[in-house]
Amino acid sequence: MTEATDFMLNNKVGPVIKTGEIADAVIEAVREDNPGKTFVIEDNLAYVRIQTDGECIIRRETMEAILGRPFNMQELGVVLASFAGQIESESTHFRFYLTRTL
Repeated sequence: MTEATDFMLNNKVGPVIKTGEIADAVIEAVREDNPGKTFVIEDNLAYVRIQTDGECIIRRETMEAILGRPFNMQELGVVLASFAGQIESESTHFRFYLTRTL
């Protein structure tokens, strides 16, 4: 298998976000909103890839607490360059998940 194939054949989910204030807040939020989960944070200068197994949730209230201001989940959508898994986007949270695992 190639490295690209290996990358796709896993059970990882999560956002790929443009670097900046929101990306920094998301890194903090995923740790708070997903207790007990292990995350791989890959900083690629222009973007940050955040991955974990199975499911990853980012809550608006957590983002607001971290940023110290009101936060609209659409702001996350603007800097969301890509993602792994499926996505559920609501006004209160974003959820990255898998319906089937390998």
